[in-house]
Amino acid sequence: MTQSMTGFASAAGEQAGFTWTWDIRAVNARGLDIRTRLPDWLDGIEDALRKALKGAVARGNVSVALKIARQDDAGALSLSPEGLLLALGHLSAISAEAEARGLQVSPISPADIAAMRGVLDLRAPSEQDNAPLIDALLAQIPDLVEDFTQSRRQEGVELGRILSAQIDEVDLLITAAEAVLDQRADARAEGLKSALRRVMENTDGADGDRVAQELAMIAVKTDVREELDRLRAHVTAARQHLQSDAPVGRKLDFLMQEFNREANTLCSKAQFNELTAIGLDLKHVIDQMREQVQNVE
Repeated sequence: MTQSMTGFASAAGEQAGFTWTWDIRAVNARGLDIRTRLPDWLDGIEDALRKALKGAVARGNVSVALKIARQDDAGALSLSPEGLLLALGHLSAISAEAEARGLQVSPISPADIAAMRGVLDLRAPSEQDNAPLIDALLAQIPDLVEDFTQSRRQEGVELGRILSAQIDEVDLLITAAEAVLDQRADARAEGLKSALRRVMENTDGADGDRVAQELAMIAVKTDVREELDRLRAHVTAARQHLQSDAPVGRKLDFLMQEFNREANTLCSKAQFNELTAIGLDLKHVIDQMREQVQNVE
């Protein structure tokens, strides 16, 4: 079953005087990139989260945020001097590099700086026992990741339906191309005969056999049956990939390159209006497929 690289899930909870919300989302990427925004004082959460995601996700840029609030005033946000200095240092470096490149940077508000990771922290009081909270969060991770992967599966179903329809369209265009080959062969034969007559009539001492051999070689070089056979094989491979439960995004991406290569060759060798039109339609559908494949895990 095709699985998309894009997905979203959220969850909320309440335990030990805290309330929290999870937010997890992903977009397409060449590999697997997991980025987290978690409170620093919750030991073991990030490791468990990364382990769960790596067991469920093969590709994608995955972002996870956990926001926690206390139900009393004991856990108010506090300014982290170290985090503030680090954030200001990053902003200064970015501004300097942008200025060196002749770029203008929009003014940064205090709220923007406060939103940067590590500037404001919700720190648990030293006497607070965080074990119940951590246990509750750890217990929620499997369901959170399952909801996330389920959303990717659902998008993958729609993605697979679109790709299957496009592959069927390619298959029909291949059949249409095969149907005009005889007509093209007749037209090509008549054209080669006409060319041979003109050559023989306007060339003294020409070797008729040699000229005929050259024309035959031209006919062989413009034969497109191999391209159509390879396109048909690619269609079969693409359908098999869509039925696989394993991540097939990279394989499909490579296959789209092969589809495009054969379609380009078909157009360059067509020399027949009807076949050229079919080749251009193939290229159009293949381009649409390539866009969809970019989201397949």
